[in-house]
Amino acid sequence: MAELPSESIAVPEKAAPAWRRAAPFVLALGLSAFVLGRLDLHAFARHLASVNAPAFLLFATVFIFALLTADTFATVLVYRRSVAPIRFRDFWILRGASYLPSMLNHHVGQAFITYFLARRHGTPLARVAGATLLVYASWSGCVLGLGCLALWLNGQSLLWVAAVLGAGVLYLALIAARPRRLAETKLLAPLFEAGVTGHLVALLSRLPHLVVLFLGTWLPFRFFGVTIPFAAAAAYIPIIMVAVTLPITPQGFGTRDLLAAALFARYAPGDTDSARLSAIAAATTSMGVAITLVEAVLGFLLLRFATKDLEKRA
Repeated sequence: MAELPSESIAVPEKAAPAWRRAAPFVLALGLSAFVLGRLDLHAFARHLASVNAPAFLLFATVFIFALLTADTFATVLVYRRSVAPIRFRDFWILRGASYLPSMLNHHVGQAFITYFLARRHGTPLARVAGATLLVYASWSGCVLGLGCLALWLNGQSLLWVAAVLGAGVLYLALIAARPRRLAETKLLAPLFEAGVTGHLVALLSRLPHLVVLFLGTWLPFRFFGVTIPFAAAAAYIPIIMVAVTLPITPQGFGTRDLLAAALFARYAPGDTDSARLSAIAAATTSMGVAITLVEAVLGFLLLRFATKDLEKRA
């Protein structure tokens, strides 16, 4: 395998301080404790005991495999154009392997993919990172579109819809203008090479991934008797989808629970606030644990295949 140019690999001088590495875990515990402190713990236990555990775990497993496949479908198209002719199967394995580092944070998993592809294909890291930015851009476009749909379904003024769309239009206008100083930057070059057409293709191919993630975030609440109307789901589920990817807590634990409690408690069964919050917390806790278990097993198995492939080509 061709060696990477020395300029493309950035090696950190020292590890982050221990308190900074521990902070997300401490925050996750703190947020979870705050949510649990507001619950009817007996009702919480009843909700956990009453759920059909095998069906719920099967749902989580199908969700993760569908998510992995849809994500691979959209992402591999971007990397094929900017990095190398990557096979669907190879990237499916790599994306699944990235679930292990993603447990610390979604963006750690993306960094793992970026670095791995640079090593695997002998491509400068800056260029692969630029392709990763296009992946983020397509995802952001989907979220903006879903936000516009939510505003429309909830009877908001079309001016708000236009304002949200305007952010995307301004970005595409910049891509079309191709300012020389930006377009010739190694990191940003893949964005401008893709152009407006490439961005739209990336966005359209990202839609199945968006749909799977939306359904996988919305439907688990039904296992616990929480029925969220589609209009409310369209407005608020994307907030949870984005929040759990932020570098706040591992796997969104605590963050997911706090947001869901604030946004969806009114749709939960129960005569008191604490009883309704118990149903919400049972749903978010169960889904968080289930997807973590599935991703851990899948990530561990696929990481072995990914590293073996890299060793063969070293």
